[in-house]
Amino acid sequence: MTKSCALTGLSRATHYRHLKPSGPVHGPWPARRSPPQALDADERAWVLEMLTGPAYRDLAIPQVWARELDQGRYWCSVSTMYRIARAVGQVRERRRVATHPARVRPELLARGPGEVWSWDITALKDIPGA
Repeated sequence: MTKSCALTGLSRATHYRHLKPSGPVHGPWPARRSPPQALDADERAWVLEMLTGPAYRDLAIPQVWARELDQGRYWCSVSTMYRIARAVGQVRERRRVATHPARVRPELLARGPGEVWSWDITALKDIPGA
């Protein structure tokens, strides 16, 4: 083998690598099969309907899961409920939360010297060009 590789100009490592190519395959990953115990589309729709229903509308997902478990019903895990809710954009604050207006910085305008006095200027609004 050494003489034949020397005559062809290939190294022995290259020759043996071409004989048995078993290196890593480059390119896109093959499509992953879903596990057999995964929820089908109807079950996922039912879980989403339960999460957004009037009984559980204002509760967090772990609270929904615990209440269903207390009633003897196990539909899926908490993480699966989060995955189902995330797929439709429902993973956020589920309660009605008050929104507050942005804090307004005080704006003082002086037209001459000695008109505006302030102890701390860090909270004053910066006026461009002044």
